[in-house]
Amino acid sequence: MAKLQKSIDKRNALIKATIELVNNNGFHATPMSKIAKMANVSPATIYLYFENKQDLVNKTYIEVKERYTRFAFATYTEDMNVEKGFEVIWKRIAEFKLNECEDAMFLAQCDNTPVIDEESRQEGIKHLQPLLDLWARGKKEGLIKPISDYILYAYAINPLSFLMIVQKRGSFQLDQTHIEEAYQSAWSSIKVCH
Repeated sequence: MAKLQKSIDKRNALIKATIELVNNNGFHATPMSKIAKMANVSPATIYLYFENKQDLVNKTYIEVKERYTRFAFATYTEDMNVEKGFEVIWKRIAEFKLNECEDAMFLAQCDNTPVIDEESRQEGIKHLQPLLDLWARGKKEGLIKPISDYILYAYAINPLSFLMIVQKRGSFQLDQTHIEEAYQSAWSSIKVCH
């Protein structure tokens, strides 16, 4: 059992090192040797867990995406009305992005680079299914604009990444009023105006 835990710890250390190094240096300036050194394992150890750098980055992406979506949907239930459901999910996403900065920054990097392979990207999208289902219901009920989910995501969710970055830089400190204003802006951008 101790051996299994040691193995899990090593893998987790590699994931953590990957996130930190990619956030600080970008994908291309993050060699396997640096990841191994930061994780305190030999470079050969990486290959016990991952086929290559691409596999390591893809698996890290999927793992972080799972943490993100598990948190985002933890308090959401499908019986909520569309507006309430969106508010619950959006505010959980905001909380994650502002409090789990390292993970959120890594996902933002992944979303803006061709480094993640298409299979991993599709797997990542699957984790967002409750939000996509909510939007589909909202479109069907005439509450959410009948436009592409990518556009909905770009207007309603992506601005949180910008706010996270300016807060991390120290340019702007978000308080509850700002969060509420940002949520209202997000909802206004996707709801059908009656």
